[in-house]
Amino acid sequence: MRLKLIGCEVLFREMCHACAHSPHQVDVEFLPKGLHDLGGKPMAAKIQEAVDRTPEGVYQAILLGYGLCGNGLEGLTARHTRLVLPRAHDCIALLLGSHERYQAYFADNPGTFYRSTGWLERGQGLQQLTHHTTGFDESLETLIGKYGEDNGRYLYEEMTRYRAQYRKLTFIETGLEAGGKFIAEAAAEARQKGWSFERLPGDLAWLWRLVEGAWAEAEFVVAEPGQRIAASYDNRVVKVRT
Repeated sequence: MRLKLIGCEVLFREMCHACAHSPHQVDVEFLPKGLHDLGGKPMAAKIQEAVDRTPEGVYQAILLGYGLCGNGLEGLTARHTRLVLPRAHDCIALLLGSHERYQAYFADNPGTFYRSTGWLERGQGLQQLTHHTTGFDESLETLIGKYGEDNGRYLYEEMTRYRAQYRKLTFIETGLEAGGKFIAEAAAEARQKGWSFERLPGDLAWLWRLVEGAWAEAEFVVAEPGQRIAASYDNRVVKVRT
C-alpha cells in the first residue's frame, strides 16, 4: 500500500521511526504542535486543509497521527480517500501504547504533567500559532510590555492558573531520546516547579500498527469517503458518521 500520514510534530521522532520500519510506502506531513492551542473547530479546520490537499487516487488511506485531542479531530471528513485515526484521547495515550494503560496510569497519578522528546524539542523555542492566538506561550515580561503592568500580570495569572493542579512531571521514554538531554531537561523543569519526577517507559506498538495497516476496530476508526469523525464520549473515544 501507499499511505499518507498527517501527524502532529510532537510525534515526529516516533512516527518517523515507525514509518522507517513499515512494509508500506508512507509519505509524511507534520503539522505544528501549536494547532492544539487553537482547539476544537479551528484545529480541525487546519487538519482538514491538509486532508483536502492530499491528491485523489494516490493513496489507499490517509493516516492521522493524532488522538481526538480535545475534539480537535471532531468533524474531520474523508473526501476521496479513507481516514484512519487511533481511538486515543491524545498523544500521551499513543506514547503509552494503549487506551487501557493510559487510563490506568491517569487514574493512579492525578495531577501529573506529561513530557516526551517531542513536547520538549518542538515546543518552547518554536514559533507556533499560539503566539498569534491565545498567547499561552507569552512570558510575564512580554505580556506586561504589550498590555501594561496590571493587565499583563492579570493575563499571566489567568493563563498559568492551570499549573496549580499539577504535582508531578512524568517523562515518557520511547528509546528515541538520543542521549540524556531530554530527560535532564524534564527533570530540571520538575525541580523548578516543585513537582516530583518520574520516568515512564513508553510503548510505540500502537503507532507501528497505524503505519503497518493493522487497523483493528478496537484500536482504530476508519472513515470511508463521505464519512466524518466524531467523538463517541465512551470507551471507543471516536466513531464515524455519514
